[in-house]
Order: sequence, then structure tokens, then C-alpha cells
Amino acid sequence: MRFSVSIQTADFDLSGETEALRREDTRVGAVCSFVGTVRGSADGVRSMELEHYPGMTEKAIEAMIDEARRRFDIYAARVIHRVGLLRPGEQIVLVAVTSAHRGQSFQACEFLMDYLKTQAPFWKKEETPEGARWVDARASDDAALARWGIAGGNA
Repeated sequence: MRFSVSIQTADFDLSGETEALRREDTRVGAVCSFVGTVRGSADGVRSMELEHYPGMTEKAIEAMIDEARRRFDIYAARVIHRVGLLRPGEQIVLVAVTSAHRGQSFQACEFLMDYLKTQAPFWKKEETPEGARWVDARASDDAALARWGIAGGNA
């Protein structure tokens, strides 16, 4: 599991996933993780539905992990992204990274999340009281990616 991607409808267990990464390598001194959840009440979102192209999406995220490996001294990375119908408060994404020291883990985790937010091939549709709407990447997501020297071009 050192570097792995899962696209799934099922929820995930943060504790179990990070423990598995930490357990498989005694050199690990830092585990950094990010869990994204579906936002709801502030903007009236009742649900979010995510679609992807099986196989293509996994390969794109594996390429992101390869880029993180080139940039940072990391031992393992695990990305889980859920698809299907999700409700506010549900977990939608996990990025977890291990390294010897915290700096590399923090940076790699943030890099992967910024990259995922703008480059991963997912299609997101929100259901609101006014109806359904497709969600595009925001200019702020492209700006986050730009600090890594990568042009987003989504917003």
C-alpha cells in the first residue's frame, strides 16, 4: 500500500488508513493527513454527486502521487476519493502522507490536495434548494496550485 489510490463509494476510516501507512515502515517519523467533507448548510447544499471515469481517474491521481514523490522525500501516500451521492458532513476525500520529518509530510499532503482539487478528473454536481448545478474549480484553487509552479487553467 505504500503509494495507492482508491476511488470508492464506501466511507473510509481515517485512523485505520493512517495506522496502516505508519505501520508498514519503521522509518516513518511523521504522518500528515487531510480529510475533506461535503459542505452543506452555509450555501444550502443538500447533496453532492460525484462522477468519474474508472481507470482514467485512478491513473491521473497516481501521476499526481508520482509528482509528489519527485518533489518531496516521502515514504508513502494514500489517496481515497469517494464518488456517488454524498450528504453534507460526509467524508469525501482523504490524502495521507508519511515521511521521516513533518515538513516533507505537510508539504506533500498540501501539494497533493491542491493538485487533486484542480487536476483530478471528477465531475461534481450539487443539489441546492434552487436545483442542481455543476461545480467548477475556483480561481482560488488555481492560485493554490500556482504556488507549486503549476498552472491550473480551470477558473
